[in-house]
Amino acid sequence: MQHPTLRSRLLALLVGPVFATGLFAQAPALDIPQPSPTATLKQRVGLTDIEITYSRPGMKGRKIFGNLEPYGETWRAGANNATKVVFSTPVKIGGTELPAGTYGLFALLGKDEWTVILNKISKQWGAYSYDQKDDVVRVKAKVMKLTEPVETFTIDINDIRDESATLNLSWEKTRIAVPFQVDVIGVVVPQIEAAMSAPGGKKPYVAAAMFYLDHNLDLKKADAWMDAAIAEQPKGYYLIYRKAKVQAAMGDKAGATATAKQSIEMAKADPSPAGPEYIRLNEMLLASLK
Repeated sequence: MQHPTLRSRLLALLVGPVFATGLFAQAPALDIPQPSPTATLKQRVGLTDIEITYSRPGMKGRKIFGNLEPYGETWRAGANNATKVVFSTPVKIGGTELPAGTYGLFALLGKDEWTVILNKISKQWGAYSYDQKDDVVRVKAKVMKLTEPVETFTIDINDIRDESATLNLSWEKTRIAVPFQVDVIGVVVPQIEAAMSAPGGKKPYVAAAMFYLDHNLDLKKADAWMDAAIAEQPKGYYLIYRKAKVQAAMGDKAGATATAKQSIEMAKADPSPAGPEYIRLNEMLLASLK
């Protein structure tokens, strides 16, 4: 028979670890909504891929600019980590050429005008470590007053063209618009010229001609390329329509009119939905030539 004291010691050795394990076990992790949820915006402008990662605070009944975010101070353009912007190619903002890369987005707030800033330090919490010496772009932008409030801070890219777009910051009744430009012609034209001068192979006549048309480049080349495309597909009334557009851009109204009418007659023979669509497009072109 075991001595009572010995039995108590053995019981303590067995039970002790159980209590210790319970005392030091971690509580289950909580999955709760973020006050300022993170968002990622991805947008291609021309040949440039843009990615913006930021946190989106809400108004939540608060007065924002001039109060929560004071005038005269530099703001992180969001919440939590500073807003991060990535450009896959060089861009031009406010007349400044900016290399491809990753940047922090900040704004020096004013009642009537902001200074929008891109800073080479992209990884930092808030604007507490922001240093103006690391700025690569500073551009002034007028404050635009909105009639209806924007509850949640929003960054978007709009007014998109092949070679330009606008970066918009919107919150409360304030919107800031920052135009920027990207290079497309300098990249695409050498590709087109190389493809056209390469020996053999099928040439991208239509794509090349439409790019030259859309960017008002050498329209004589565009016209010749459409002729080559039509020669490969003589029944392609949709190609003939595009040639008419090139002729119209060259100022050849008579030629464009005749070509558009030819496209209409050929489209009438097509029972598919494409036929009526190109009849409509040609008629719109003819109306613009009057």
